[in-house]
Amino acid sequence: MHAFVKKAGFSLLLSLGAISVAYALPADFMDKLEADSRPAEDKARDGARRPYQVMELLGVQEGWTVVDVAAGGGWFTRVISAAVGPNGKVLSQVGARALQNNNGQAARDMAAALGNVEPIFTDVAEIPAGSADAAVTALNFHDAYNGRGEEGGQAFLKGLYDVLKPGGVALFIDHEGDDGADNRALHRIPTEVARAQIIKAGFQIVAESDILNTTADDHTLSSSDPILGRDTDQFLFIVRKP
Repeated sequence: MHAFVKKAGFSLLLSLGAISVAYALPADFMDKLEADSRPAEDKARDGARRPYQVMELLGVQEGWTVVDVAAGGGWFTRVISAAVGPNGKVLSQVGARALQNNNGQAARDMAAALGNVEPIFTDVAEIPAGSADAAVTALNFHDAYNGRGEEGGQAFLKGLYDVLKPGGVALFIDHEGDDGADNRALHRIPTEVARAQIIKAGFQIVAESDILNTTADDHTLSSSDPILGRDTDQFLFIVRKP
């Protein structure tokens, strides 16, 4: 049995009895995001990336273990760290390339400063299966799919699927693309393509949100074009491993 709910910028498809009630974020969540120790460039992105609303949609609970897939500079790692609290854990997956690019020490320094983060210098597929309550993949699935086709996209999603515990959830965000456009060159992917790939990988889509949509991006520029100022039109799914 399912119920469909439309509320405050998101659509939620609930499998009744299968989704637990989300707990509130820690009382000091915003204090940590506003702390002087958090990089100013991270704070500058908050208006477009909406950390509080996004973590609420994911339903992060204190004490959870969450994987930040392809963590890059760690914007989501720091946000998740604040959301799971001191008893939680963030597996910040930066991959082997971070070591090759001499960014490994930066990842270690961030982990040491936050206290509940472990940098992961391997692929997600090498993290033990069932390790995480939740995962975040933001703005990177398009590269797996566009660069290696459906096979590469499904391999990426399998790693995400396997690392989650049964019932685990994942936040799935990417740059919106248009059918017929050169999305590989633009570093984008159409929402419906991503949706089909997510379902094919075995996930259930339990929520979809438009809170990261913006009309300032008409999908014709590369997602990294300076004109956009990193504020691209993005789709957001919350997915669940059965």
